[in-house]
Amino acid sequence: MTLQSVRKGVRPAPDRVLVVGTDGVGKSTFAAAAPNPIFIAPEDGVRHLDVASFPELKTWPEVFEALRTLATAEHDFKTAVIDTVDWLEPLCHRYVCEQNGWKDIEVPGYGKGYVPATEEWRKLLAALDFLRAKRGMEVILLAHAAIKNFSNPAGDDFSRYELKLQKSASALLKEWCDANLFAVHEEFVNEAKGITKAKGVSTGFRVLHTERTAAWDAKNRHNLPHELPLSYEDYAAARAAGRPADPAELLEEAIGLVELLDQAAQESIRPQLTAHATDAAWLYQAVMRLRSKVSEQE
Repeated sequence: MTLQSVRKGVRPAPDRVLVVGTDGVGKSTFAAAAPNPIFIAPEDGVRHLDVASFPELKTWPEVFEALRTLATAEHDFKTAVIDTVDWLEPLCHRYVCEQNGWKDIEVPGYGKGYVPATEEWRKLLAALDFLRAKRGMEVILLAHAAIKNFSNPAGDDFSRYELKLQKSASALLKEWCDANLFAVHEEFVNEAKGITKAKGVSTGFRVLHTERTAAWDAKNRHNLPHELPLSYEDYAAARAAGRPADPAELLEEAIGLVELLDQAAQESIRPQLTAHATDAAWLYQAVMRLRSKVSEQE
């Protein structure tokens, strides 16, 4: 380590995305729209999608065989998708138990069996990082969400959505990724006047949340809007805007959308666009809001 080896500046690299979502929300469909994906799947969840995939995985070493193939063989795949990491977990635990002669992962005592299991997850992430560095592949990890009780050190405990994975492995994956996104069907509680009992109502939309709330974990390193449609195209556009994108193109689209609104809205919004004409991140969020306004107006 010398001062001559110190690096400066942004070093672009393929994305590492963790998408956690409720059942049937469209996680696999999201990943299928990524650039030329190949699925590594321990579950038969992609049979309805026209995508490339390895045969259904049965053992933990088979996961690494698939990754080794992607690292060494000639191919034009651009995205490695694991669908899902929580279905990989039993393969990991079974492998650790076989290596140590345990009947199950709890045999060594409370929590001790998960220590070598977490090390196996570290090896998996290292293999995925190798694909990113040497083959330029984006990595998307898909996972199911489970409702768990959260021990709140600052007040009363409450229930929230969590990654359906043992907590040590869960923490490792969430720390490793560049974007931890939470996918859910958009819903709200109808408490309108005259309704004696509040009712849950679904809008039919599927959304991605990019920031943490009390109800779920999420994060991102791309300056994303706090909410996006559950669409890889929208995610990629927002990611590009946060890196940032060309503000001139975003401004042009925003101006076009403003012209579809009523006169009062135009007079209110145009000065804001002028004031933020070179701010790509702000303009992207403005475009998202304007699209919604135009849709509502129509």
